Amino acid sequence: MSNFSIRPILADDDAAMAAVIRTVMPEFGATGSGFAISDPEVDWMSRAYSAPRHAYFVLERDGRVLGGAGVAPLAGGDADVCELRKMYFLPEARGSGAGAAMMGRCLDAARGFGFTRCYLETLTGMDAAMRLYERSGFRRIDAAMGATGHGGCNRFYLLDL
Repeated sequence: MSNFSIRPILADDDAAMAAVIRTVMPEFGATGSGFAISDPEVDWMSRAYSAPRHAYFVLERDGRVLGGAGVAPLAGGDADVCELRKMYFLPEARGSGAGAAMMGRCLDAARGFGFTRCYLETLTGMDAAMRLYERSGFRRIDAAMGATGHGGCNRFYLLDL
């Protein structure tokens, strides 16, 4: 992981992060309505995550954005619950420890914002991601929480922070 850095997203990163999301999600069949790829914020992540209690980080190597992840209050959820959002990495960053490092950075931010629980949604087929979530202490729950608008997701996890 030493040749990667994790830092807060900047406006100059928006196009690169949108490209990452639009590259990775189709690998897992996550296209169309009901998936994060259709969220309007994909094209302006830096602005979307500049709101209070929001943070988004990018994974960078040699000046190139290879992935990212963020936290924000869970839409339609309790005030103490955040959502781990839009955690995607290009294939060249996977298996490098970047996911665990990014997870740590996001969960630290969530705790700093005063959240006591972190929720996330994913889908069947994202097996490596689910293994990372479980290694990070997330437990699978039976149903969706909040109102994320991501009806295409079918796996749900929660972590007590």
